[in-house]
Amino acid sequence: MAIAKAERLMNLALCLMNTRRPLSKKELRESIEAYREAWQQGSEEAFNRMFERDKDDLRELGLVIDVDENALDGEIGYLARRDRNRLPEIALDAEEAAALSVAARVWQQAKMSGAASGALQKLRAAGVPFSEDTEPSALQPRIPAREAAFEPLLVAARDRRPVSFEYRKAGAAAADQRSVEPWALECWRGHWYLAGWDRDREAARVFRLSRITGKVRSRAGSFTGAVPEHVDVRAVVASFAGEGATATATVRLRKGAGFPLRTKALDTRQVDDGWDELEIPYGNGLGADLAEFGPDLVVLGPEELRADVIDRLLAVAGLRSLDEAGAHA
Repeated sequence: MAIAKAERLMNLALCLMNTRRPLSKKELRESIEAYREAWQQGSEEAFNRMFERDKDDLRELGLVIDVDENALDGEIGYLARRDRNRLPEIALDAEEAAALSVAARVWQQAKMSGAASGALQKLRAAGVPFSEDTEPSALQPRIPAREAAFEPLLVAARDRRPVSFEYRKAGAAAADQRSVEPWALECWRGHWYLAGWDRDREAARVFRLSRITGKVRSRAGSFTGAVPEHVDVRAVVASFAGEGATATATVRLRKGAGFPLRTKALDTRQVDDGWDELEIPYGNGLGADLAEFGPDLVVLGPEELRADVIDRLLAVAGLRSLDEAGAHA
């Protein structure tokens, strides 16, 4: 069975790479014997499942497959362009090879660690000088990627494929549907973030992966906007988190709560046995972070930040105003 699948994948790759125009699923089914047998002995659905699995496997192996929706009178066509699937000669010195070796050991999850290990094997076969006798360090770097959205977004960013997902902003009562062209993923302070082009808002946006709910779905078509040469995800996230802000905000925080706020407080004063007063950096998007502390935090100023946090808390409670909240009390 393993040999049969390997032969099928090879045949599919050869078909996609040795054509000057996109091929439809029907043409691929007629060209590859295993697909033709699956269709004749099973059904159209059985063939479609096999084809989608094989296409995903080839992409995992590194083959870039382009999808053209309007290639064949409305039918979707598939093509693996040779110029996009040809690697230049790789030449790494010992220090660069060592850095790659360390990076490959960083990944904790099985799928990414397997891909990293496979990449090292390919580089070794190409003659890259990896040192096999390096003593393992007592401290090993690790990057956790536990969010279910991580892998589909990584693949979509690599293949330049638009996606859609439901996203719940901080302090929001419900998730919104977002349509995004993913650019880059980056880990910052223990959280993964996606930078990309939000099609509905027609602007660049950054999304925290832990706030993506449901399944990430791949959408047909290609990117509509240009991808920046450099995407500084950390800088954007930092600005929304108030990092480097020149303005300050005053909040009252319950004892024993809000440790992330306390670590970046510019000044802390004790009010009584139950509350402290903090001066914290005030940047764009701070209201969303403060709303997460709920009844453990009170914003004293500035007024626009206080109003923003109140609006977010009312939205979570399903209320429209403080007057309505009083009526329900």
